[in-house]
Amino acid sequence: MGYVLILLAAVCWGLIGPVAKLAFREGMEPLEVAFWRAALGGVLFGAHAAWRRSGRVAREHLGVLVAFGLVGVTLFYGAYQLAVEQGGAALASVLLYTAPAWVAGMGVLWLGERLTPAKLVALGMTVLGVVGVALGGSAEVRPSVSAVGWGLVSGLAYALYYLFGKRYFERYDPALLYAYALPVGAVGLLPWVSFSAKTPVAWGALLGLVGVSTYLAYLLYAEGLKRVEATRASIVATLEPVVAAVLAYVWWGERFGPLQYVGAGLILAAVVVAVQGGRVSPRTERGAR
Repeated sequence: MGYVLILLAAVCWGLIGPVAKLAFREGMEPLEVAFWRAALGGVLFGAHAAWRRSGRVAREHLGVLVAFGLVGVTLFYGAYQLAVEQGGAALASVLLYTAPAWVAGMGVLWLGERLTPAKLVALGMTVLGVVGVALGGSAEVRPSVSAVGWGLVSGLAYALYYLFGKRYFERYDPALLYAYALPVGAVGLLPWVSFSAKTPVAWGALLGLVGVSTYLAYLLYAEGLKRVEATRASIVATLEPVVAAVLAYVWWGERFGPLQYVGAGLILAAVVVAVQGGRVSPRTERGAR
């Protein structure tokens, strides 16, 4: 049952890019989509935390939580939506999974962690994979510099979940942290948002992103982690970019070129190497995406 829950969470996350493109088609800008996802998601997590009586965040941790909201929500949500718009749902999802490589690099530079052979191999595979994804192309998916750049920024911002999670997801209910961080992230996005008139289809896409790909995905993953080791759960969750790629092809006609498929495979394989050979705590990914 644990693996089923993790797989369902990965499917929910895999919907983010393809569903966001539906909102784009209805006239919404990427940063507006990111804003509503953060703002409405904050409402759901706030209600959840209140129902669970999760308490409050200590005053001395509020500054760190605000910083997490600005980087882990404002920057992450915004960069990911821009990557989807400019490079497609499949490309954005694959580049998001450079996060473990970013974690390995930051762990060595800032946390004094050892650069193990597994981490070194994972870093090399990730770099080669990004080169393949960036330089390859097809008639349907021709990545621009900005598309690859925003995809890598989203991976970097997501990598901070690991570092933040090591300290705070053990101490607090993740739903409580999101009840604080998502509204902060929405406020951070607000100056850059151009609001548009929304069709029922656009609202439907937004509600799907909030209810299914944000709130429900977290609940499924959190429940799955109670039954499955975090290492194995992290590997199973790499189904996400596969789901995104399949849906992007079926819904939007996105198809990678041969070199891009090789690059995507290297990036996903690097995730497995990094997770198996690295140090990932059981609670680190509770607040994923």
